[in-house]
Amino acid sequence: MACGTVEPKRRLIRLVRISGGGVEVDPGGKRAGRGAYLCPAPECWQVGLKKGRLEHALRTTLTQDNREQLLRYGTGLEKEQSSGKGEQIG
Repeated sequence: MACGTVEPKRRLIRLVRISGGGVEVDPGGKRAGRGAYLCPAPECWQVGLKKGRLEHALRTTLTQDNREQLLRYGTGLEKEQSSGKGEQIG
């Protein structure tokens, strides 16, 4: 999404807008609500969150806390990948 890379859906991470306007990670990819996908690269998460692309795609406004929570999740993906655990999502 943010980086423009085309990947199979199973390799992407779904984010879903929840009631109240917040955004959460949807590891199973089955939660109801408007969704958007990001690849597991931390750079993609930074671009998607800092340039407002995720907010635009999900038609919502993120709180600073929600934005920071998602950035921490995206940064954590880099650590999982480097330890060999990055493939198993959900």
